[in-house]
Amino acid sequence: METPCIDVCEMDACSGLCIGCGRTLDEIAGWADMSPEERRAIMAVLPARKALNETVKG
Repeated sequence: METPCIDVCEMDACSGLCIGCGRTLDEIAGWADMSPEERRAIMAVLPARKALNETVKG
């Protein structure tokens, strides 16, 4: 199963996103039960999420 996890599992308290992969806790918890299409849709937005989160943190 494809996953964006890079084994840097730490949640950012402000954004609620994983610092390593950019997913929410709900997305991480439900990952195995999602369809391949759902996982791909989430993976498609992760780069933008991570970039926005880094920009906000400055």
